[in-house]
Amino acid sequence: MLDTLDAAAVRRWCASGLDTLKRHQREIDDLNVYPVPDGDTGTNLVLTLTSAQQALAMDLDTGADGTSTAHGHALRLLARGALLGARGNSGVILSQILRGLADALGPVPEVGGRELAVALRAASDAAYAAVARPEEGTLLTVASAAADAAERAADGELATVTRAAASGAATALARTPEQLPALARAGVVDAGGRGFCLLLDALVEVVTGARPVTCTPTPRQVRPPAAARETTSTGYAYEVQFLLDADAEAVRRMRDELDALGDSLVVVGDGSPTGGTWQVHVHVDDIGAAIEAGVVAGRPYQISVTRFADQRAPGAAPAADRGPAADPNRATGPGPASAGRGAVVVATGPGIAALLAGEGAVVVPGNPSTGELLDAVRATGAVRVVVLPNDPNAQAVANQVAVEAYRSGVKVSVVPTRSPVQALAALAVRDPGRRFEDDVIAMAEAAGACRHAEVCRAGRDALTVAGPCRAGDVLALVEGEVHLIGTDLVETSVALVDRMLGGGGELVTLLVGADAPDGLAEAVRTHIVGRWPFVEVHTYPGGQPHYPLLVGVE
Repeated sequence: MLDTLDAAAVRRWCASGLDTLKRHQREIDDLNVYPVPDGDTGTNLVLTLTSAQQALAMDLDTGADGTSTAHGHALRLLARGALLGARGNSGVILSQILRGLADALGPVPEVGGRELAVALRAASDAAYAAVARPEEGTLLTVASAAADAAERAADGELATVTRAAASGAATALARTPEQLPALARAGVVDAGGRGFCLLLDALVEVVTGARPVTCTPTPRQVRPPAAARETTSTGYAYEVQFLLDADAEAVRRMRDELDALGDSLVVVGDGSPTGGTWQVHVHVDDIGAAIEAGVVAGRPYQISVTRFADQRAPGAAPAADRGPAADPNRATGPGPASAGRGAVVVATGPGIAALLAGEGAVVVPGNPSTGELLDAVRATGAVRVVVLPNDPNAQAVANQVAVEAYRSGVKVSVVPTRSPVQALAALAVRDPGRRFEDDVIAMAEAAGACRHAEVCRAGRDALTVAGPCRAGDVLALVEGEVHLIGTDLVETSVALVDRMLGGGGELVTLLVGADAPDGLAEAVRTHIVGRWPFVEVHTYPGGQPHYPLLVGVE
């Protein structure tokens, strides 16, 4: 039984936590709010903590850095390694939690129960601070509940506080379906929260010497709500993002102003309380007011603006014709580092990778870590780089890369693409003759004007916003939401394209997956040519897993 948490215990906790996550990796991956076969929260957490352990291993013989204790130094190595290896939203949030622990415990001479309770609250606050309007029923909720329970037991010994935190987190996890409708519909608890509970269980084992007796929490019996789909933004036309050099007090005032202007506000900093670098994201109608708020707070740069595709009225003019740049066999325009500029794209599938590389981009395999994406940015040899993540999870990692790259003199702008079809649209309008900032805006507008969808088979029975589905059913998702459920792949794909073109469009891009049956793309193409004679169709072998067909409409 440990009375205090020292550096050796921190290292054992990392090793035990990683081993626990690996044993439960598949279970966490399966806690997916959609029945699509690519849930990867467990995998992301494992890879993030693996990077943290590697950072510790490379510093075995190094003591404290002069600004913290030995245990504080170990925690800072852990947090830094997690940041560089963070994958997906869950990995980024975990790195923020570890950073909060390191900041709180670094200067403390000894870590007992009271100190751990204070640190868990700091860790929860660090994670919440990144999100202006956090949703309950997520990893954030579970981390906060752990801190609440630890504070109630703060007068106890280290083991008492640790057990209380783990128990509080488990109780909160079991309630997550009551708080988040998407979890209730899927009949699962929050995947990131489950991973955090396992890490706390590992800490209990390190502190007490005994493995806690826990079981996988199951959702309470919750009636699946009939409410409409959740959205991250309603009614706002633009997404504004920028990096900001400012002090914490100025950022606090800016957050209040931006929160009044729009929604989906996220502000993530590098941990410096007096002056640091911040990543700012918000959905607004008034672009100028959002940027002006950044100017008042400090020095904004790498400003990017995206016009949402679903704000375009049916029948409105589509994005400009790609012209020759759409040819996957030609590398048109400048190379990656032309005029000091580069482009980095995240892509899964050999065909998609070849298409994007043909547009002059450095391609990184899907689900990259912060370190891997940062290496790709540096590999361009450019001082101004645009990153296209092609996935919401990779976008969280890309935002961290922008902060890290700035420290080495490289300006990175993230265009928040969610599909490779959007990346193709963005790269097609790249123009080295424009100012970099103007070029990024043009790319963001082109990506935003490209509506994206995918077709896959359900991995399990589930209740979706389009109704119930069974394992093996064909699902058609538009902008990440299930819109159609069918049994025939061709029929569902055709219906999906008809639904998308019903809102207008002149160019359809079809990326055929590795598991697509012969004739799928040709059947969809033939249908489009017959029913939509004025629509141009481009079909490419994408080779992506899980999704037989990716669709883009411009």
